[in-house]
Amino acid sequence: MAVRRIVRFAVSLAVLLTASFAMIHLIPGDPVRASLGPAAPIELVQQRTAALGLDRPLPEQFVTYVGGVLTGDFGTSFLTGEPVSEVIAARLPNTLTLALLATAMALIVAVPLGMWAAVRTENGRNRGTEVTFGTVTGAAVAVPEFLYSIALVAVLAVGLGWFPPAGKDGPLTYVLPVLALSIGSIAMIARITRVETLRELGTDYVRLARAKRLPALRLHLRHVLPNTLTATLTMGGLLLTSLIAGSVLVEYVFAWPGLGQKIVESITQKDYPVAQGVILVYGAIVLVVNLVVDLVLGALDPTSEIKEVAA
Repeated sequence: MAVRRIVRFAVSLAVLLTASFAMIHLIPGDPVRASLGPAAPIELVQQRTAALGLDRPLPEQFVTYVGGVLTGDFGTSFLTGEPVSEVIAARLPNTLTLALLATAMALIVAVPLGMWAAVRTENGRNRGTEVTFGTVTGAAVAVPEFLYSIALVAVLAVGLGWFPPAGKDGPLTYVLPVLALSIGSIAMIARITRVETLRELGTDYVRLARAKRLPALRLHLRHVLPNTLTATLTMGGLLLTSLIAGSVLVEYVFAWPGLGQKIVESITQKDYPVAQGVILVYGAIVLVVNLVVDLVLGALDPTSEIKEVAA
């Protein structure tokens, strides 16, 4: 039921909040000293520790942290003194734009590709097409996004000079990061779409429609496609969360000014409050998207709620 899903979401969010708070306290040694360096005067370390409230008892720190997060205050950068919320607000739109574009591209390309492969290979026909499709998509899924990033930069940016190799300055700079994020996703969704389409093509209503000589294009678009989209769109929603998480290294390769690049910088520079805030936002986005997918799936397929209650 929807209430059960919302309760699960709330519990997961509480666990995420606790884990993000614990992150800065699980770092060996003094995190302020680690960020300022071993040569920093003790007075500066103590002053920064007191300013950040890290000298207070843990329960008091936790209450302050949770209250701050609920009001949009994620703390202050160790290095620059800039509010973490401002860093996130400036970079989050760039990360979401990449992930949404990659998800849209994956769905637009993969659904027709998967349906085409299913129609071509139905009932064991065109064995060569089936083998080629399975081999290519299987290999594409296995390659990490950052390797696609490096290959695209080497071939299309440096080798051929068709696209800028890095940065965010104009429409062309979106092409390579979006491609790097979406290639594996296209392969995965195409494989799922093919399986779902083959299942639909074997149903009684499709056989009846063919017996009535319903045009193939109309049959596939008006009847088969809607029935394959439930699993495909569910996968698309889950894919969005993985693309947001997978954007970390892709953004770093392309020097894309998003949260992914910032989290790498903050970890290497030991700016723990920024890393803490960005990780919390990443986790919250994943939980929210998963909740929305669950609610949409429950609305599209009411039997999923019955199965959940029975379980």
